[in-house]
Amino acid sequence: MDLIPGLPNEIAIECLIRLPVDQFSIAASVCKNWNGEIALPEFRQRRKFSGLTRPVLTIVQAMVATVKNPQGDITLSSTQVYRLSVCDPENGSWYDLPPIPELIDGLPRFCRIIGAGSDLVVIGGCDPVTWRVMDCVFVYNFISGSWRRGADMPGQPRLFFGCASDSDRTILVAGGHDDEKNALKSVLSYDVVKDEWFTLPDMVMERDECKVVFHKGKFHVIGGYPTCAQGHFEKDAEVFDFPTWQWSLEDDFLGAVNTSPHTCTEGDDGRVYMCRDGDVAVKEHATWQKLARLPAGITRVAYLTACQGKLILVGNNAQFDELHSAYALDLQSDGKLKIWSKVETPNEYSGHVQSGCCLEI
Repeated sequence: MDLIPGLPNEIAIECLIRLPVDQFSIAASVCKNWNGEIALPEFRQRRKFSGLTRPVLTIVQAMVATVKNPQGDITLSSTQVYRLSVCDPENGSWYDLPPIPELIDGLPRFCRIIGAGSDLVVIGGCDPVTWRVMDCVFVYNFISGSWRRGADMPGQPRLFFGCASDSDRTILVAGGHDDEKNALKSVLSYDVVKDEWFTLPDMVMERDECKVVFHKGKFHVIGGYPTCAQGHFEKDAEVFDFPTWQWSLEDDFLGAVNTSPHTCTEGDDGRVYMCRDGDVAVKEHATWQKLARLPAGITRVAYLTACQGKLILVGNNAQFDELHSAYALDLQSDGKLKIWSKVETPNEYSGHVQSGCCLEI
């Protein structure tokens, strides 16, 4: 059967791959043929090869309340209820993802979100009412526009862990701490397609509040700290090689001790970027080089990512403002001077940001 009556299927597919990201779920509901075509991994690959994928920035963000003081002035304030906000940084549009049906009180506090293919995966966190550490997994598919429950994260309770994906189907969860605040060196892998968890060999050391980055085709677990050195971040990284099923140690990955790795991210160019000492720096071979100053007025960076030749930063002035703003930096612009451009952000999407991830859909 023709995908579009009167048109060869080859032409019809060219039409479908040009749909905007937020229209995929609508198109998939038109008929079984469209649904089947859009759901194929080859559909996403064809869209990517044609240069039609779009960056989708998804963040765990507090809802914003409007507060009126006795003098009648209106101010905005972050609430304690978190939801998933989505931004298309290319056109500045913002919208909410549908809430997870099982989480009517909002997202778990300190949950982690990761993009894998066309899926957004929400893992763990604390129950926003009871503060119980959760092991639940929820998966949102941007094509179908629907949520599904994934297999629970196995093993002991785990919080403040690092996680990342290979952008396809594999997610690595490493370190964090248990419900007794003991740092962990255990590691898990989740196959999003099979909905299965696997146990990997332990890391050499415990790593609480570490950052995981998929860099040069391997998962890097960066920084973190052991139980005995609470809050004092290490500067090395452990690298897992799936073919050999072994860890290797990369000394001095961060270049400085007691530096939080939470902003580390890999760019499209294969280099690693992070925020440090008021700058954004890039790792050139074994050394870090200053790339640009942080945007004016930004003193705390909640999230940094790289996508399609740009760095995207979300942060605020921690001393004066709890509300967050987003900025983009074109890494491909000519000249040494890199200038941030502000991403227009409606007031309702300026709440506190807990974490985020960037997908190409």
